[in-house]
Amino acid sequence: MSSLLLLTRIGGRPAAFRAEDISSIIELTGITPVPRAPDFVAGLAALRSRALTVIDSRKALALSGTPREADVRAPVVEVGGHAYALLVDRVDDVVAAVGEPTPPPATLGPAWTPVARGMIETTAGPAVLVDVAALVAGPQRAAA
Repeated sequence: MSSLLLLTRIGGRPAAFRAEDISSIIELTGITPVPRAPDFVAGLAALRSRALTVIDSRKALALSGTPREADVRAPVVEVGGHAYALLVDRVDDVVAAVGEPTPPPATLGPAWTPVARGMIETTAGPAVLVDVAALVAGPQRAAA
């Protein structure tokens, strides 16, 4: 795999997204809560007159705790024709993948297993390669 990855941190763990899955990185300046939305939906934000659903990645993975670093930058992705901004602990860098993804280890844990495409070695070290659609689906993806 000789592709580029967006390296982030979620729940203290390095998490990588394929660069082609990311349409942009934005600064979130305001999130409007949505009544009765699932817990992992932080709310709505605007991007050039377009509404984005903001997904809290920690809650979508059912991870506890609060982020150590509050990054206002958020990757923007499209799933099923809808735009989503992903709240992550930190956006690090765009890095090159080194090799192909390998199966996720059993020690990855139940929170990460449904969204992990595998482990990927990068020029910055190993990271979980995240399936964007599975992350956006949130914790109920197992029930679907």
